[in-house]
Amino acid sequence: MNQTNHPPPASCAASPWAHAPLRRRALLLAGGNLAALSLAGCDKALPASFNGVDITGANYAQDFRLTDPDGHERTLADYKGKAVMMFFGFTQCPDVCPTALVRAAEIRRLLGTDGERLQVIFVTVDPERDSPVVLKAYTQAFDPSFIGLYGDLQKTSETAKDFKVFYKKVPTGSSYTMDHSAFSYVFDPKGKIRLVLRHEQSAEECAQDLRQILKTSA
Repeated sequence: MNQTNHPPPASCAASPWAHAPLRRRALLLAGGNLAALSLAGCDKALPASFNGVDITGANYAQDFRLTDPDGHERTLADYKGKAVMMFFGFTQCPDVCPTALVRAAEIRRLLGTDGERLQVIFVTVDPERDSPVVLKAYTQAFDPSFIGLYGDLQKTSETAKDFKVFYKKVPTGSSYTMDHSAFSYVFDPKGKIRLVLRHEQSAEECAQDLRQILKTSA
């Protein structure tokens, strides 16, 4: 498998007893994702002003065309004027996804009034189970402003490839879980890709990065 194009996954095993090793593995894979995405971006040193990875000028993660739970087709242009934080996951994920979304809600809180200028988007990599109703209920349980997006199997695969996101269905007895990448993307209010936020970054560290993005794009 090409590691640069397909960063290693965050295991989302369904068993609750897997939570502790999941967290450790997420930290390890985030480092691998970080290296791969840095090489695939604009090959610049990490600026002191960001805690995440600056990928300004990267030639991937440019746009998407997916559907929201109300049946409307969405692209980045729909959120122009806001910073966008985008995460790929699935609603039955027991650890990595809830952690990322709880952190995203905390980031909006920490931003204060600027939190209204941040749009959090959750893209499912499991459209077979994540129906529009399930997706909407899931995202809004973390914050009413969060939006879940989905596509069919082909569109999901194409979008993940465009964003250099890895995901894989993993059988678990009579069902399955999903392994997937654990980082978040940040776009500035002009719709330009700017940052990768690592899974282990704190909400405060992420909020610091978002403040910089919102300040320079005001």
